[in-house]
Amino acid sequence: MGSEIFPVLYTARHGETAWSATGQHTGLTDLPLTERGERNAKRVRERLAGLRFAKVLTSPLQRAFRTCELAGFGAVAEVDPDLVEWNYGDYEGLRTAEIHAVRPGWELFRDGSANGESPQDVGARADRVVSRVRAFKGDVLIFSSGHFLRVLAARWLGLEPFAGKFFMLDTASLSALSYEHDLTSPAIQFWNDTRCAGD
Repeated sequence: MGSEIFPVLYTARHGETAWSATGQHTGLTDLPLTERGERNAKRVRERLAGLRFAKVLTSPLQRAFRTCELAGFGAVAEVDPDLVEWNYGDYEGLRTAEIHAVRPGWELFRDGSANGESPQDVGARADRVVSRVRAFKGDVLIFSSGHFLRVLAARWLGLEPFAGKFFMLDTASLSALSYEHDLTSPAIQFWNDTRCAGD
């Protein structure tokens, strides 16, 4: 009795930026990759070598699009505006400790951002992406940002956006979402693989 092969959604978080290195919330600020970020993005290419995708989608933000290019998929990728990072509003560029100084006990995945997006807003974008991905026949590859991809994983699994808080995600990491027994049983195949990231 053979096992069925299910489609896989591979997700790649962009390489390092100056703000990801310092822990600053980087939403819609369009920062480039650092030199280290460019090196690590090139190593994502090695991890994806030999894989074939029915569709490649990328955030329009340059940190994701450049990672996509360096991973070897720039020529075939489609820009999807729903893949942008969480809009942090008033918290853009701030570290969590700085936000806590003005809003003690704040949690992004529960409280969202002042004058930015709520977890439900980001979850709605993730739901649109999941619907599009599941309509494609075959494996799909996405390049995006950390907090959005964490919510995407939660929504793939049928969990509330808040559950994204439990899925840590490093820069230049690769993850894969698929199914277990059938297409009604979404599951994580692997998560936050940084073997490709190097130094």
